[in-house]
Amino acid sequence: MKFTLATWNINSVRIRLQHIKRFVGKYRPDILCLQEIKCANESFPIEYFRALGFSHIELNGQAAYHGVATLSRLPMTRVAARDFNGSGHARHLAVRLGAPDSQSVVLHNFYVPAGGDVPDVKANPKFAQKLAYLQAMERWCKKQTNKQNIRAILVGDLNIAPLESDVWSHKQLLRVVSHTPVEVAHLDAVRQAHDWVDVMRQHIPPEEKLFTWWSYRARDFRKSNRGRRLDHVWVTPALRNAAVSLRVADEVRGWKRPSDHAPVVTNFDLKRS
Repeated sequence: MKFTLATWNINSVRIRLQHIKRFVGKYRPDILCLQEIKCANESFPIEYFRALGFSHIELNGQAAYHGVATLSRLPMTRVAARDFNGSGHARHLAVRLGAPDSQSVVLHNFYVPAGGDVPDVKANPKFAQKLAYLQAMERWCKKQTNKQNIRAILVGDLNIAPLESDVWSHKQLLRVVSHTPVEVAHLDAVRQAHDWVDVMRQHIPPEEKLFTWWSYRARDFRKSNRGRRLDHVWVTPALRNAAVSLRVADEVRGWKRPSDHAPVVTNFDLKRS
């Protein structure tokens, strides 16, 4: 099976429907994973997405905050929507692509907490919540059995830029939430707990700068280019060779009234796994 998968923190889905239509028209994703949809399930514009060709829709929404949605042209079934740290926030959704057999793939759509502005668990409850969420993800990964044969994809806004080349200035951002050593260590622990493969860095060398998010503060995001790689695509070892190409659709960030995140588009060929 071949398919194109896009992941995008849309920063309010109902505000950016025209952006989504334009993006879908250009890139034709078979599966679209959205984060930070900021609406309850009953308020999600389902018919709009069906008109775009996404006949299979699964939601884990929340009014005004958080929320994730997975939209597909391919058949899929809901697996779970986990509340990893008991916060009540809608931040995860898992679906299964294909029949529930050894060749099916489970797709996880994540929106990890941003963590606020102060990287101190005592002074900032949001930062403590973020670390607790990552620790819960690590425990969940460790519990998985038969890890070498599990066929899974994990995408979304993980709100951490792990490598020095994932931020515009490693030195200046060491004390800025999203690139602090403690966050990077926790994210790496999650990755190692399931031997997740960082697909983006399979296709774009780790020494190259790579960003998916640019602050709204800059008038010209390309000129300042003070970005961070907060959005990720991971696969389990069984799918290590399945991602055949990848690109950050950064031109989308330059559209009028955009999300501050750019979509990440990955082409998969499961026959190569």
